Amino acid sequence: MADTEQAAQPSREELLSRTRARIDEVDERILELLNERSSLSREVGRIKAGEKSTIFKPQREEEILARLSSRNQGPLPEAALRSIWREIFSSSRSLQRPLRVAYLGPEGTFSYFAGVEYLGHSAHFHACTDLPAVFEEVNAGSCDLGVVPLENSLQGTVGISFDLFLKFPVCIQAELFSRISHCLLSQEESFSAIHTVYSHPQPLSQCAFWLRGHLPAAALIPTESTAAAARKALETPGSAAIGNGNLADMLRLNILAKRIEDAPGNWTRFVIIAREGSQNRLGSLPLHKGSLSDHSKTSILFTTPDKPGALSSVLNLFAHHDINMRKLESRPMLGQCWKYVFFADVEDDLTRPEYRDILLELSGLCNNFRVLGSYLTGPQLDRVWGPEDNID
Repeated sequence: MADTEQAAQPSREELLSRTRARIDEVDERILELLNERSSLSREVGRIKAGEKSTIFKPQREEEILARLSSRNQGPLPEAALRSIWREIFSSSRSLQRPLRVAYLGPEGTFSYFAGVEYLGHSAHFHACTDLPAVFEEVNAGSCDLGVVPLENSLQGTVGISFDLFLKFPVCIQAELFSRISHCLLSQEESFSAIHTVYSHPQPLSQCAFWLRGHLPAAALIPTESTAAAARKALETPGSAAIGNGNLADMLRLNILAKRIEDAPGNWTRFVIIAREGSQNRLGSLPLHKGSLSDHSKTSILFTTPDKPGALSSVLNLFAHHDINMRKLESRPMLGQCWKYVFFADVEDDLTRPEYRDILLELSGLCNNFRVLGSYLTGPQLDRVWGPEDNID
């Protein structure tokens, strides 16, 4: 009797076959639903045909992600859900109209990977030789969006980005925070073969302690970007590059070591810019506590009269209305010696109607006042390499 019961139990192969058959059925249902969603996205594109605003709607996308996250009962991880839907959003945008995105190139820089991770692979990415070119492409309408590094948690602000907001009438559509994790990349298979290391000066500096400990005799050669360094490592025997681990897949390089940065808390804040006048408004978001509107911020540029208390008057106005300032930076005003412009981030959406009087008062206190954009606090895109992956 026991032998009969044992024989009736399905084998491991039978269980695996049944489970895979169910997965195939689910995949077919998912494919059918994705095509249905794609058809609806095309319909949205037809309805909005002729509109000048960008097809990138970060607030709408975040509303969808928040709703899906609240209903996700697992076991699908939150990070995986968001990653999957970012690619769905990317495909949906491309079905409406191609989305052209400028970034600081060449392909394979941290700006490139930040843009791809946030905007998805269906966008058309255009490499620019420098940051002014990114702003020029967006302002001219050659590209719909631009990916711009604004500040780094270790090195501080990217001054040229702030200066370019003074020169070009562009706005901030969204922000994202990307963790900067460095890998040692090479066509060689071991440290012993490495005598030269290429990278941008910043990664070389950020990995200085690790390099002294593991490759003390290697020559450190600065390059214009981590992507250029990886290509040098591909072409030069006995060399390696420091850069994003994704470059290994892109160029078929070996990863000899992961997470080699000396300080683990290395993050870069990127902003997504668009032509002025095409920005999305947050005003449609709900006002109830705990809603997305509680996570919005506004970036502003302003100059003050050259008199005592001018800056404190602006700061006191924010304090009086219980508006928290997250960042305040001063930059030299281009073409005017010893004159300065202030860049600030404040919490909440100052474009809402209830803040109209405050904006008018601010304009009265400042010589010049400009809202760069109101947007939701950006996600932290954390593609890090686990400690267990380190190779010593």
